Amino acid sequence: MEIFELGCSPMRILMVTDAWHPQVNGVVRTVATVARELEHLGHTVLVVGPDRFRTLPCPTYPDIRLALFPRRTLDRIIREFAPDALHIATEGPLGLSARAFARRHGWHFTTSFHTKFAEYVKARAGVPLRFSYALLRRFHNSGAGMMVATESLCRDLTDRGFDRVRRWSRGVDLAQFGVTSLDGLEAEFDLPRPIFAYVGRVAVEKNIEAFLALDLPGSKVVVGDGPQRNDLEKRFPDAHFLGARFGAELAAAYGRADVMVFPSRTDTFGLVLLESLACGTPVAAFPVTGPLDIVAPHVGSLNEDLRQACLDALARDRAACRAYAENFSWRACAQLFAEHLVVTHPQARKVA
Repeated sequence: MEIFELGCSPMRILMVTDAWHPQVNGVVRTVATVARELEHLGHTVLVVGPDRFRTLPCPTYPDIRLALFPRRTLDRIIREFAPDALHIATEGPLGLSARAFARRHGWHFTTSFHTKFAEYVKARAGVPLRFSYALLRRFHNSGAGMMVATESLCRDLTDRGFDRVRRWSRGVDLAQFGVTSLDGLEAEFDLPRPIFAYVGRVAVEKNIEAFLALDLPGSKVVVGDGPQRNDLEKRFPDAHFLGARFGAELAAAYGRADVMVFPSRTDTFGLVLLESLACGTPVAAFPVTGPLDIVAPHVGSLNEDLRQACLDALARDRAACRAYAENFSWRACAQLFAEHLVVTHPQARKVA
């Protein structure tokens, strides 16, 4: 069956995601922000997440709720909305049900690869990568295109047998995250300098221990929450755990740090990298997918020796960090997303 790209004319877009509010992570921020930008561009957007269904907690991660038996309700939502384009953002119960609907009815759809799920499952349960990647290939290769955030991830997934991989970058809210957003958190950041901060979910796959175990001058701060927080607080009593921060307080946390340390080896992008740079704070990270594609040498340091990367990043110019982040736009991200979408089926829409 022939596949038609939709381009940028106004359309009805259905986005199905297993990651949604009240979760706080990069997938939720990306889907929510892109949906809002698409509406500003004139499209009609419906996001379907677990909040519409009965849910159960995700094994090993109870803060994440998974839809329980969503097929019948999701089928009804899809039929009633009658989308021009269907995008499946995640590979969970909702994503699987949306994929099943599309395949039953001969619809085309796109997917996106947000998370190195195979690496996460290996870290948590020891499941071999080849098994998990086989399931992921089956899921994504049945679509008309898979959107990924970085060039290095494109190459990696293509080498692993994924088809029709399409580049789709990310953006940053330059109004929220800025060098003037420093109100709040004065007492919590009244610490010996330099301050090295981790910002994000506190979970095993984020490799936070690699940061906390470093011999660094000054202070270490962890901004965020998650299932590994209690364990890390006990093991690293000298570190300062501030919990989750949002809005102006989150921007202030970035801005008051001297270096934002990103120890993850499994993230596919890392929105926190752009948020930190927008607040004028340089980044230290391993040279892996995500940082390799985002962090230029003049705004951070990438090194397999993470301690050296942290020390080198101290010398980066904060004004240059902000200027670099200004090159990333959520509007451009949404426009590119729309260009990658495809018609659900040829009868759904006239294509010039």
